[in-house]
Amino acid sequence: MESYEFLLSLAIILLSTKVFGLITEKVHLPQVVGAILAGVILGPSCFGLLEQSDFLTKASEIGVIMLMFIAGLDTDLQEIKKTGPAACLIAVLGVFVPIVMCGGVYWLFFADRWDFTTVIRAVFVGVVFAATSVSITVETLNEMGKLKSRVGTTLLSAAIIDDIIGIVVLSIVSGLGGANTVSPLRVIAQILLFFLFTVIVGFAAYYIFKLISKRHGRSRRIAVWALAFCFIMSYCAEKFFGVADITGAFFAGVILCNLSKSRQFVAKKMTVASYMVFTPIFFAGIGIKTDLRKITGEIIIFAAVLLVAAVISKIIGCSIAAKISGMSRRESLSVGVGMVARGEVALMVAQKGIDAGCIAPGIFPAIVFVVIIAALLTPGLLKLSFRDSKGKHTLDITAKEITD
Repeated sequence: MESYEFLLSLAIILLSTKVFGLITEKVHLPQVVGAILAGVILGPSCFGLLEQSDFLTKASEIGVIMLMFIAGLDTDLQEIKKTGPAACLIAVLGVFVPIVMCGGVYWLFFADRWDFTTVIRAVFVGVVFAATSVSITVETLNEMGKLKSRVGTTLLSAAIIDDIIGIVVLSIVSGLGGANTVSPLRVIAQILLFFLFTVIVGFAAYYIFKLISKRHGRSRRIAVWALAFCFIMSYCAEKFFGVADITGAFFAGVILCNLSKSRQFVAKKMTVASYMVFTPIFFAGIGIKTDLRKITGEIIIFAAVLLVAAVISKIIGCSIAAKISGMSRRESLSVGVGMVARGEVALMVAQKGIDAGCIAPGIFPAIVFVVIIAALLTPGLLKLSFRDSKGKHTLDITAKEITD
């Protein structure tokens, strides 16, 4: 007899993530935190109303693919061109330093020998904290009137490049992590072939969608075709190149991000479809997998040290890069602090790490804890970094801009 329990689980997830999301929003926390808490409280850790199933696993995978597709669509290539070398340098050091420091923390706690597998696991933990979630930073900068300042525009571009570099590194590390019988050179060759494939397909797809956009710029059919393209790219990435499906989804979005007539329309439709069903399942699934019953004293200490490394690594790496790029000491510090927040991408990478066997489920609660706390710390630290010696915010806006 066919079971319909998945319908009840789906209803519980949608209702609970919304309720908890509204609660966390009321206390000025991201709704993502509420969705994760809903999974923790209703999952095996507490009440046991929700548990992993094949349906939830597949729906969660669709959710993460759609999230990365939306992230690709939101990529502003023109903004990247404006800030140029400075944003690139900030992004590179903002990825490299966290990988070294956060991976080093894992090595310090859990490495008992020097071998390839242990190195890959350490690097994967570092990759989790390489990507920046700039949404919280954007909201804070906007509130302070600094979003269009030199710091604000540089932060936005650096965060975009940061994500791209993080996705590329994820592809390499996940390929190596799953390649028990395949040589590293072959894995790297497959990844290079994937990017060559992406460039070729990208040019063709861009002009095809540009033509479609002229005829059906705001028609629902272009949104359907765009989503189908996203799924095809995700499938090809995993099936033919051994690259994470979210990498294919992200670059599918990047390919379509320059469709001026229909990009925003497609992004809006994707956001509605994703956040109605699939995204809540993904974040609730993170909470369900965060089994608090397995937390030990060592995991708690590991989480605390990892949090310090996650915060300091971004501040150090990005601040040094900003200073080298010609920014003042205060601006450099603000850029470093603004890159501290982690969010959806970090959780997606962590999930991929578990799927690939590169992250042990036992340390997953520690990773979730660090991602959430880093996101919560960022607004306060960012406001402090913009205070002058008299304790006032220094704003880069004029009276005319305020009246306009």
